[in-house]
Amino acid sequence: MTGSSFSLPLPPFSFEPNMLLIVASIVALGVLSQVLADRYRVPSVLFLIISGIVLGPKVLGVVTQDAFGGSLSTIVGLSVAIIVFEGAFHLHVDKLRQSPVAAVRLITVGALISFLGTAAAVYYLLGADLGIALVVGALLIATGPTVITPILEIVPVRRPVGAALETEGIVNDVTAAILAAVIFKAVTAQQIDPRNFLVGFSQRLAVGIGIGLVVAGLLWYVLTHVDLSSGNAPENARLITFAGALVAYSVANTIATEAGVAAVATAGVVLGNVELPYREEIEEFKGTIRLIVLSFIFIALAALIEIDTLLSMGLAGVAVVLIVALVLRPLLVFLSTVRTGLSFREKLFVSAVGPRGIIPAAIATLFALELQHIATQQGRPALIEQSNILAGTVFMVIVTTVVLQGGPARWIAERLDILPMRVLIVGSGKVGRSLAERLDERGEDVIVIEEDPDIIESSRSAGFTVKEGDGTDTDVLRSAGIENAKIVVAATGDDDTNLLVSQLARTSFDVEDVIARVNDPSNVEPLEELGVRTISSTDATAWAIDNAIERPALSNWMTELGRSGDVQEIVVTSEETVGRTIAELEDSIPDRCQLALISRNGETLVPAADVTVKEGDHVTFLGQRDAVREAVDRFHPHD
Repeated sequence: MTGSSFSLPLPPFSFEPNMLLIVASIVALGVLSQVLADRYRVPSVLFLIISGIVLGPKVLGVVTQDAFGGSLSTIVGLSVAIIVFEGAFHLHVDKLRQSPVAAVRLITVGALISFLGTAAAVYYLLGADLGIALVVGALLIATGPTVITPILEIVPVRRPVGAALETEGIVNDVTAAILAAVIFKAVTAQQIDPRNFLVGFSQRLAVGIGIGLVVAGLLWYVLTHVDLSSGNAPENARLITFAGALVAYSVANTIATEAGVAAVATAGVVLGNVELPYREEIEEFKGTIRLIVLSFIFIALAALIEIDTLLSMGLAGVAVVLIVALVLRPLLVFLSTVRTGLSFREKLFVSAVGPRGIIPAAIATLFALELQHIATQQGRPALIEQSNILAGTVFMVIVTTVVLQGGPARWIAERLDILPMRVLIVGSGKVGRSLAERLDERGEDVIVIEEDPDIIESSRSAGFTVKEGDGTDTDVLRSAGIENAKIVVAATGDDDTNLLVSQLARTSFDVEDVIARVNDPSNVEPLEELGVRTISSTDATAWAIDNAIERPALSNWMTELGRSGDVQEIVVTSEETVGRTIAELEDSIPDRCQLALISRNGETLVPAADVTVKEGDHVTFLGQRDAVREAVDRFHPHD
């Protein structure tokens, strides 16, 4: 039609976020949170909560409770299932062996102290009904893999510490979810009977474990006996595992409320400790899914936090948070870790890092909504106040502990000086194994790469962390954690292999300190040209024999060194030591420890009493391990 134009009428502009925009915003901010977490070395949960508040009704208004309708509980439940399954899948038996006593006590004695102590604080300080106080106490037992795993990814503590924290998080998630559901059911039915608690808890736990075992068995059979090679076998294995976790959760929850958490935890632990094809592909896939669902539920629930409810808790709410974080947490940790091999500083770290996770957040939200519904339907207005106490207390503890304990976790670990030196040893033969034993006894974080199945089995049985694969493969080195390693040791019996490992470590991964075992002295020069420190088997053996002949006392002491003794070289940074003579610093050097050497301007000397210590001097202490550590702390305090 000449002189005319065709156009579609446009609706007037209005900003009403739809589900597509909500999901896109959450995923985008979740990825951004992960990038920021990697950049600043803090747990991603901290940025996820901030993102949720920004997207929430009080700021941008993108995420609101009405946006999800009645689907929020289903979305959160399935997300929790994925996260718990993923965490449990990594809970290997060999990891549990690292700290079995501490782990068992934390999930029994520790859980009981947390439950009763938190309930008492809520009951007496906030005036909550006994039933609601018990529900809050049950929910706040949980730390959970949603907050512990991101912390341990950036805080490489010793394996016994990490094992205790991971076990506590996974098992206490199950305990908190089931116990809270049982108590809440009794509260809403107005029938609080301790016997019913025990029966209800046992029934749900049994249902969850039973369903989890059945699903794990079926998944194992399908993955190991059914031919998945027609097509993309790794992708099929991933999807089957993922679907199995959701089925386990859904079936168990249909039979008994909150039994689904126990089901996915059981299935995850079982599958994580049996031989499975495509294990690495499954773990990689689950890690990606975990990032997405973790972002979704933390941002979504953080967006639903009612700031007014938190503020209404007042000073009594603050007191409850302080009791939970600063009284109950240290109390349960120190009681649970008596005679477990954890140092005093490591116990302080575990005490200071107890952020609550997604299980209490998700369940508290659902319980609060149900209490409000019951209050309206049954004409019980008092339940509105109880619902505010329930949601307010749980979210106050979550936000406070995540921000003040989860966020600065690495800073806390550095201040307590509990971060071990991560050493990657390629080759678990006699030399590599002996070195790993000595480093492990000193508390260092040792990871061994080995190809031989028999050696792998014996090394794992001895408690070492072993990565199966070829140490000259960059993918194997990367998956073993070479990017975070301070030292790489090429300890195989083949010089060519050691040369290639050293070259990759120096040029591809820029590892600062690379040490190589050299069997043929003629290979020393090409390695040293790469900036690699070499240990010649021939020269080292001759040196050791010479010391045994000429200096037997020194030889014996060097053999013992690394067990009860230690030698440390550090740079002087303490203002209290700079400008003072060795004689004046005598009281600063602990008993059973000697300041043996001072290196300055390329010159090394045995210090006389009148030598003045200067800032930047390299000083070497030798003596008993604890005394040397104390001296190092005095002369080189952490910034």
